[in-house]
Amino acid sequence: MMTLRRRFTLFTIFWLIFILILFNIFVYFFVIKITTRSEQTVLTNKVNLILDNKRMETPGNLDDPDLLTEFYNVNEMIRIITPSGQIINQIGSDEELLALPTDYRLTHNKGVNSYAGKRVLYLKEPIYDEMKVVAMLEIVRKLNVLDSYLQILVGALAVTSMGAVLFAIFGTFWFTSRLTAPIQHMVQTMREIDRSGKLRQIDLGGREESAELQQLVRAFNQMIDRLDRTFEKQKRFVADASHELKTPLTVISSYANMLKRWGRDDEKVRDEAVLAISNEAVRLQNLTKSMLMLAEAEQEDWLKLERFDIVKMIDEMARMMHTTFHRTIRVHSEPVGMMMYADKDKIRQLMVILLDNAIKYSKESIDIHISSTKNAIRIDVEDKGIGIPEQEIPHLFERFYRVDGARARSTGGVGLGLSIAKRIVELHDGSIDVFSKPNQGTAIALQFPKKNH
Repeated sequence: MMTLRRRFTLFTIFWLIFILILFNIFVYFFVIKITTRSEQTVLTNKVNLILDNKRMETPGNLDDPDLLTEFYNVNEMIRIITPSGQIINQIGSDEELLALPTDYRLTHNKGVNSYAGKRVLYLKEPIYDEMKVVAMLEIVRKLNVLDSYLQILVGALAVTSMGAVLFAIFGTFWFTSRLTAPIQHMVQTMREIDRSGKLRQIDLGGREESAELQQLVRAFNQMIDRLDRTFEKQKRFVADASHELKTPLTVISSYANMLKRWGRDDEKVRDEAVLAISNEAVRLQNLTKSMLMLAEAEQEDWLKLERFDIVKMIDEMARMMHTTFHRTIRVHSEPVGMMMYADKDKIRQLMVILLDNAIKYSKESIDIHISSTKNAIRIDVEDKGIGIPEQEIPHLFERFYRVDGARARSTGGVGLGLSIAKRIVELHDGSIDVFSKPNQGTAIALQFPKKNH
């Protein structure tokens, strides 16, 4: 598999070579065009000077050998050709130019030809006598100097292009090494985590990286931090669950051994053991049920959403709890029904958890306030019970955490109810807040955003 560095380097070099080729072709032909046009301008000016010579006005002077001498330059050939194709005047020293065949033209003509592998610039101009063409002036020049300059230009372009490619290769490798260093560091960190089983974050070591790489490293570190917290919670959950399971199992085992040894003959001891075993068995069932429920609550698709009247549902629950526990539960809400889009069974379970806690920790009546705003539904559950110390409130939603004195079992709880309640609220994108003062009571405020089906 090709690495990111190699891929980026090949891509950069390919495009650089492609751009350099296009640029060199453009420069080469642009220089040819400009220099050729300049040479043509020189020849045009020379032709005009020759034609402006007063001696050219007399046709009898066209064959004068001295007529063209003052206009002659090296690598040139100047000649005058009659309409019959006869050369009547010619000057030049280059054998290749002198050997060029005659091509008589009645009109102005110029261009560039290739002769013997060399470029030749020519210009042909008719000579008039009283509005009649009597001959043709032809100037031909070899572009040797210009072609030598073009060869130098091609060599310079080739050298600079190769230098640019080499510079791009080393520069790209250097840049990609810096670019991929955090990624390689991240991969190495992942492998070390996989090998050692210990989570650790990536340290940039004070290096200044791009914003994207900083975001990548920051996201990785946040993920590691979240995994670390999750693992710690899981370890604590396993330890707490072991602790919670250990006590009832110890009680059951102790009473069972006592019955096996000598308790079966003592009716009082036997009844006490059976009652204790039954109570601890019920406690184990409740604990197991709560743990399974909490595990299910971690799944995102745990909810089955529907539209229902929240006031009607809480009214029915309040009457059921009043019948079961003989406690007064008052529901305060608007006179009309209030529709809510949520998981009805989970909201009912949430209210059962909150009301069960309120019943356990208070003796007076319990009040439920239901109100609605434009964007949210608010539910407040208030009791006048023993309250919660301020330092205990941040830990209320931790698993197996109970305020009732060093995990005392007098209330019969397992410490998972509020954890389940918080998870239900989170899955509904809501919020839960606790307000409490010792010996004055507790108020739990729930708020859910209004959603359309």
